[in-house]
Amino acid sequence: MGSLDYSNNRNSVGNLVMREARKGRGAVSNRAGRYERHASEACDGGWGSLKEPLNKLHTVVQADHSITAITRNISPDLGFNRSINAYRGCEHVCAYCFARPTHTFLGLSPGQDFESRIFAKHDAPVQLARELSNPKYQCRMIALGTNTDPYQPTERRLEITRSILSVLSQYEHPVGIVTKSALVTRDIDILESMARRNMVKVVLSLTTLDSELARRLEPRAATPLKRLAAISALSKAGIPTGTNYAPVIPALNKSELEGILE
Repeated sequence: MGSLDYSNNRNSVGNLVMREARKGRGAVSNRAGRYERHASEACDGGWGSLKEPLNKLHTVVQADHSITAITRNISPDLGFNRSINAYRGCEHVCAYCFARPTHTFLGLSPGQDFESRIFAKHDAPVQLARELSNPKYQCRMIALGTNTDPYQPTERRLEITRSILSVLSQYEHPVGIVTKSALVTRDIDILESMARRNMVKVVLSLTTLDSELARRLEPRAATPLKRLAAISALSKAGIPTGTNYAPVIPALNKSELEGILE
């Protein structure tokens, strides 16, 4: 008996999987989360549908009804024990993002769902004010944007991060910000005021100076030049500003360390 040749079928399935990739998105699929009881697998039914164009994947923003703004941790590996994330999911669609699996807690995919189904914490500023006004609250530096970027594109319209900063400034509470968006310069007025009181530090992540590599790794994040310009603008405004060179990926960006430091 001759052996069966599955090569054509494998190629068809491979084409189907890659077909899920959409321009401007980091994930090439929308695979099920690790906690789902059931998962589906791509297969070619032979109907010629592989050549049909895919619908554009639009970003949908939903309300997140978390009852607190501040998240606490007791990890010895982190330099902070409390943080605020204004959003779940991130439109920067970085291919290497460690936060992708958090969408599986919501029954969603860590792939394209994480990039296109964003949950906004509209009530976070009010909740934060309530938590800070509690007589039992003990002040410690709050890290802003530890899981998802506080200045992702949706922030331009919703201004949740800006409102959070206003509350922190009002309560004279220290904060550290991590972002890879030039939108942070929009809030220089608040950050400058907080900097004069030694209450803020901003760190911009810079993965590469190669615009083509950045486009592939971080399709919707600010370009390297815009991030450098943001660092310059913040520094000139007297705001303590740093750079986070991460992730360091062998054979991709490891050789750029000296150039970025210069």
